[in-house]
Amino acid sequence: MIKLIATDLDGTLLDNDRKLPDEIFSVVEKLDEMGILFAPASGRQYANLVKLFAPVKDKTVFICENGSLVKYREKTLLIRSVPENKLKRALDEIRAVPHLYPMLCGAQSAYIENTAQPFYRLATEAYTNCALVERLEDVIGKEEICKISVFDDLGAAEHCIRFLPERLPALRTILSGRHWCDISSPDSDKGNAVRHVQKTFGLNKDECIAFGDHMNDLEMLSECGTAYITENAYPALKQIFKNTVPANTQGGVVWKIKEIIKEFSL
Repeated sequence: MIKLIATDLDGTLLDNDRKLPDEIFSVVEKLDEMGILFAPASGRQYANLVKLFAPVKDKTVFICENGSLVKYREKTLLIRSVPENKLKRALDEIRAVPHLYPMLCGAQSAYIENTAQPFYRLATEAYTNCALVERLEDVIGKEEICKISVFDDLGAAEHCIRFLPERLPALRTILSGRHWCDISSPDSDKGNAVRHVQKTFGLNKDECIAFGDHMNDLEMLSECGTAYITENAYPALKQIFKNTVPANTQGGVVWKIKEIIKEFSL
């Protein structure tokens, strides 16, 4: 019996306009009736996810900040923050490279120090709580920082991911989108977050299903007994996982979840 369905959002559940499928809330309601937990797993912040899933927020486990923060019914189940001394070094390394724009992602709010476009627009669209500050160092120590998101004007896969991991060996750097990479503590990823949810709710791997489209979904997909990637998934992910659903633009995730509901309702 399936007891947990976890899904990435951007590029997976959301369409290219970053909108949820029309049926998602009724689908989550049905999953709840069946005793199946639904878990959006995203690089987005908690405030943004709660706003997005407001009608079903009390029936949803939120895996936020690429696994650095897990919340359920407003209770924090897990938080893994980046040590303060490593934050300062990471900011220095990022700022030393042209075309890179850092954003500190705290448990309560995100923080930026640059209004360059399109970075500013994308950051404020994706983060409901987003504050412009004079310098990001001013934020350090005021709240736990889950990760640093880095916007790369030149494309993250072609540019920053090629050198940031080597420059920041004590942290985890992973692609999270076409122009984005995320820097977090070494044990922060969606897979570890899913394992924590499994432990908290007494679930085993075979009772869990995951959907994803990019490399920051790799560990989550690996920690679930059944893993699906969308047809639009990042090519490297397609080499690892062979089960596919239609692209995010075709509502593939909701279509598959409805098939699962139908199967277990018989």
